[in-house]
Amino acid sequence: MAFRDVMTEYMELLHCNGKELAKHSGLSPSVISRYRAGERAPGHDSEQLHKLARGFASIACQAHRDDVTEESVYLALAETLPRSDFNFELMTNNLNELISVLNLNLNELARHISYDASYISRIRAGQRRPSDPNAFVDGVCQFVIRRRVRSSDKVAVASILGITPADIEDERAYYTKLKNWLYKGASLKTDHINTFLTKLDDFDLNEYIRSIKFDKLKVPTVPFQFSTSKNYYGIEQMKEGELDFFKATVLSRSKETVFMCSNMEMKDMAEDIDFGKKWMFAIAMTLKKGLHLDIIHNLDRPFNEMMLGLESWIPIYMTGQISPYYLTNDSGNILCHLDYVSGAAALSGECISGAHGRGKYHLTKNKDEVAYYRAKSQLLLKKAQPLMKIFRQNSEKAYRSFISSDAATEGTRHGILSSPPLYTLGSDLLESILTRCNTPATDTKAILEYAQWLRTTTMSVLENNTVFDEIPQVSEEEFAAQPVVLSLGGAFIENDIYYNYDEYIEHLNQTKLFAAEHPNYTAQFSIPRTFSHIQIIMHEGSWVMISKSKSPAIHFVIRHPKLREALENFVVPVTE
Repeated sequence: MAFRDVMTEYMELLHCNGKELAKHSGLSPSVISRYRAGERAPGHDSEQLHKLARGFASIACQAHRDDVTEESVYLALAETLPRSDFNFELMTNNLNELISVLNLNLNELARHISYDASYISRIRAGQRRPSDPNAFVDGVCQFVIRRRVRSSDKVAVASILGITPADIEDERAYYTKLKNWLYKGASLKTDHINTFLTKLDDFDLNEYIRSIKFDKLKVPTVPFQFSTSKNYYGIEQMKEGELDFFKATVLSRSKETVFMCSNMEMKDMAEDIDFGKKWMFAIAMTLKKGLHLDIIHNLDRPFNEMMLGLESWIPIYMTGQISPYYLTNDSGNILCHLDYVSGAAALSGECISGAHGRGKYHLTKNKDEVAYYRAKSQLLLKKAQPLMKIFRQNSEKAYRSFISSDAATEGTRHGILSSPPLYTLGSDLLESILTRCNTPATDTKAILEYAQWLRTTTMSVLENNTVFDEIPQVSEEEFAAQPVVLSLGGAFIENDIYYNYDEYIEHLNQTKLFAAEHPNYTAQFSIPRTFSHIQIIMHEGSWVMISKSKSPAIHFVIRHPKLREALENFVVPVTE
């Protein structure tokens, strides 16, 4: 009998549903759902299996079923699972990261290791297990070592192994380290995601503007003079070419949107700190002029580099003047290219991968050439997907429209929250908090209206879908040191409105009551309070929204598969 069948038998015996089992076991409803569907199974001696057995035993105790014990449930479930010290779930996570980082072609991999490509897809999804794990992992390692031999591939692999490329120069060392990592290596994704989210939580746009003196920048009006076109050869000249493009753009009268797309290598230019400062200053001047930027990011790079790139761009995204995109198909790893175009000039560039120093840029202000590159940019944008949708206060209607329309679509919702959700807060308590805090009448009206809209929208979601929220429950001492604020990011109210401790406890109690009254809603308490001003809401398999409540109030809706999956798998770090 299969694992899911035994699990179903116990649920029928004890007359319990997935929500109840999740509550008693401490596992999320989505994990329970995957177990029941046969999409995933815990390891033979895993903590998840022990939690599941304890959950069934707890339900049996309440039902006065002395014949169902933790030990008997554990043994019955464990008998359906392979007895091995092989951590299949860890290997699957690492395999997925390796495939994602290197953009491995599954059909090529399948042919190399004599597997069906669809079977590998099921292994990746946790739906199937290789009959011989050692041979499977060995085949994957041999494929990577023999088929992905570019220096950039080794850099990417070294980054996820947490070592330097020099450590895997020797093929035997490469094989050993990669295989060990696939078997038992810890993924670095969670650390990168946590660093990214922590920086976002702490970020204050107003402080950032003051630190770079953005508010004091003056846009010059003297035109930038250069011949109709100009060529730039080699790294140093290409740096000059990029800065010349921004000069021509900022000093022109044009208000056209600026388009940027490049998969040129970054390392050579990134090492020049002085150039980096000048380049960011050029971007700041472009924004100061009021120009909008359409940027197609190159995400065909190691995960840590992608996250570092996002960290550097997030402050600029918060201006509301950036529309970020990415290309879903590999645009080619041999010929690298760059295309920048504004209303005044166009910069095009190319180089062979691994030979950045022999590349060339061409800058032009010829109207026909600029028009050609503008048309090219529009064609590229049609091929691109939005990296994220960004909602600020000026797009509040669009934000609500997005949330309302999504409420009718199927899928599990999962929230990692910094304070209890507003939709579980009773209107009487909310009004009392707003009155005690002397909230201005206009803000009070907006908050009450938003809270009612959010309750209605959430009820619509709960009609046919499950919602699982992770909510920190802080002690009175922790609360005194750092009070909890109302979650008002969706109302775009940036003034902190603090609970007092009694109000906070009452809201937690109302959330527990809400969970008891709505079978499709589950709240998990007593997790660490990692963040103060951000919430993470996931529509699993569809999108992840990172919402920041102040400095500024902003929402990033992310659909890019690699980043979305990393956020969905994010585990809040526990600190002692």
